Amino acid sequence: MSTLKEKIIEEIKIAGADIAVFGNADRFRDKNVKFLSPNAKTVICIAARSLRGSRRGVEEGTSYHHFTTVGLETLEETILPTALMRVCNVLEDAGFEALPQRRNQLVMSEDDSTNPEVSYKKIYRGRKAEHTLNFEECAVDAGLGELSMHGTILTDEYGPFQRYAFVITDAEIEPDPVVKPHLCDKCGECVKGCPGHAIAEDGTLNRWQCAAYYVGANGTKDPFMPDYAFENEPDRMDIIHGKVNLTPERAREIIDQVNFYPPIRHAYCSSICGKACDTACYIHLEKKGVLSKKFETPFRKRPEWFIPFEDKK
Repeated sequence: MSTLKEKIIEEIKIAGADIAVFGNADRFRDKNVKFLSPNAKTVICIAARSLRGSRRGVEEGTSYHHFTTVGLETLEETILPTALMRVCNVLEDAGFEALPQRRNQLVMSEDDSTNPEVSYKKIYRGRKAEHTLNFEECAVDAGLGELSMHGTILTDEYGPFQRYAFVITDAEIEPDPVVKPHLCDKCGECVKGCPGHAIAEDGTLNRWQCAAYYVGANGTKDPFMPDYAFENEPDRMDIIHGKVNLTPERAREIIDQVNFYPPIRHAYCSSICGKACDTACYIHLEKKGVLSKKFETPFRKRPEWFIPFEDKK
């Protein structure tokens, strides 16, 4: 007969997710785990792969909606919520309480930050009463993977290509070990891969800079950018080449001018960079041969493309 842990793993796979790991609630550094559920015994982290193929269009410069819709929106709005509900149902049927935790993309406790994946205009800021988990820290403490130099979770199977959510429960389930860091070698490819130079050499992310170039402010990587883009900006060519340092106010001005590609539903921004930092990281890990999920051909099959300087006069 299947154990509770085995039933949960089976349910997440039925829902279309790929990984379930279990951490003892007492080992979590985030105090919100026990604040949200004082009797918590276990935190379950559920992860779903972000399809490698959803980035193919961005990699080749051919199509762009697949990454945002399939690689992000479908996971956050369909796959992970379904997996959360199925796991919670299994736990409730067994007599345990289960508290699902998914990312709240539109609420931030910080007043001066942003979430590049959604429109800055739709974010509710300063909501300090909203107690949310630190997703990256909790993913590490649950045993999903390690934290990369640029702040993304890396797993042996998919590198940086997954999204994840959590269930906090009072069920005591055999924990999985915390992953000992072994994938990120601080190569700096994530820093070099960002089209907006939004990642510092130490991995620190300028979230407003990221937001502007996530949606396509770099004209050498945005085939939809018209010749007249930023025509009233004195530093337009520096903007187009990602050579400006944007303050939050300046970033908002730039973002408001980047409307060259149709928006995506559910407030998600259409990503033109396709999270180039993660792609660069994945390519490096694949070349090293350290990922357990193998493919017949390498992700990057030819030199990285760009639009020449002369095309953006």
